[in-house]
Amino acid sequence: MGDDSYGINQTVIGRIVSEIAEINALGVEIAIVVGGGNIFRGMKTANDGLERVTADYMGMLATVMNALALQDAMKQAGLVPRIQSALRIDQVVEPYIRGKAIRYLSEGWVVIFAAGTGNPFFTTDTAAALRGMEMNVDIMLKATKVDGIYSSDPNIDPQATRFQKISFDDAIAKNLQVMDATALTLCRDQKLPLNVFSIFKPGALRRIIIGEDEGTFVMI
Repeated sequence: MGDDSYGINQTVIGRIVSEIAEINALGVEIAIVVGGGNIFRGMKTANDGLERVTADYMGMLATVMNALALQDAMKQAGLVPRIQSALRIDQVVEPYIRGKAIRYLSEGWVVIFAAGTGNPFFTTDTAAALRGMEMNVDIMLKATKVDGIYSSDPNIDPQATRFQKISFDDAIAKNLQVMDATALTLCRDQKLPLNVFSIFKPGALRRIIIGEDEGTFVMI
């Protein structure tokens, strides 16, 4: 949503897609899990008091809208994207099918996973960890607002320091809240390394891929 209060900012999407295209050109297989907060937060303001299950399904549908916007921008950039949704909306996107997703990745296409896990009570973080394990990825990358995991909230505490590396056990024990505990535990138990980085830093994605010090690397 960029600097907007909610919604889809085309300038931001264009910049993100350009960075995805850069690592796609390096031959990296890319699967993306999209959230829906930029859309759903705007709706939620006018719908406080929603039942949790209803709200979660609305959030899942918001991720499908984001996935469609991302797909369109990718096509314009010359990429070949494919959306798979955990919720069946066959007239709009294809359903999640693991084998097809793996084949798309092997062909150099970018797979966008929408609608989370398809179940309420599970976050986008958990959906990303789950899909990452199902796709047998080498690393899970979380694009967020800050450039890594800090000892405390850097927006509040000027003395906060960024961890270059941290273990899953320490991240969970310190309750650093960069990801929900379920997702961290899944990654730890399945030995799936994680890097947390800022979506707002130009070139950050490429720097992680080529092994430079960017964000925070979370390891077993």
